[in-house]
Amino acid sequence: MLFYVLARKTYVRNLQYRGAHLINTIASSLFGFIYMSIWAAIATDQPLGEYGSAGIVSYVAFNQCSLWVAAFLTNGLGIEQSVRTGGIALELMRPTHLFYQLMCKEWGQIAYQFVYKFLPIYALYAVVLPMYMPHSLKTWLATAVALLLAGYISICINYLIGATALWTTESRWLFWVNYAFNSLLSGFLIPLEWLPKPLAFIAHWSSYPSLNYIPTRIYLGLSSPSTLVRSVAWAVFLTICCLGLTKLMRRKVEVQGG
Repeated sequence: MLFYVLARKTYVRNLQYRGAHLINTIASSLFGFIYMSIWAAIATDQPLGEYGSAGIVSYVAFNQCSLWVAAFLTNGLGIEQSVRTGGIALELMRPTHLFYQLMCKEWGQIAYQFVYKFLPIYALYAVVLPMYMPHSLKTWLATAVALLLAGYISICINYLIGATALWTTESRWLFWVNYAFNSLLSGFLIPLEWLPKPLAFIAHWSSYPSLNYIPTRIYLGLSSPSTLVRSVAWAVFLTICCLGLTKLMRRKVEVQGG
């Protein structure tokens, strides 16, 4: 029940800004068209491997949609601001675990972005582009699970980033470092197999492919649902990290202004 209440409140709060968010949705779809145009130009001279010219369009399009589930989350889940105001002390005193509270709220944010950003952009691309559509229910379900895991892993990463503010009082720079790595190593800008070998190796052992590359590959039918094992493993590992770091937060809380 608490999960539903917290998630719903965040979802309803965002409904007040639908007009402003519409601008973001339009801008995001336009950026997607730009990326697709670049790849379409490259495809005139290159075979693009197993993707082909049509496949790479669907790859870029679905990646652009999935950003609103796996990338554009609240900076540090709002922990940095709580540290600055001193509210983090009260948050840690609540009977509900801090990670659970913030995770529930962020799922409301993700649900809103899925309905008002992911789906409209996906529908637009499906109408105006030769967008690939999975033909089996199994693929649709595996894609949905992959997106849920991507959202959860991103929540965990942002929680860890926000938690560092208790020791540094400033974690915004980590948010942007994470965003840069996400863009490069998640397969968003370029499929991982086309990266230089050192970067491909780093990406392979990181959590970032679970955010974009794995869901998109499953959606396109290029990877089997068994690849979700990696995403599940990262979700479990990051959950343990979040719970462990919360214990450290309870032992030593340093706040500014509280």
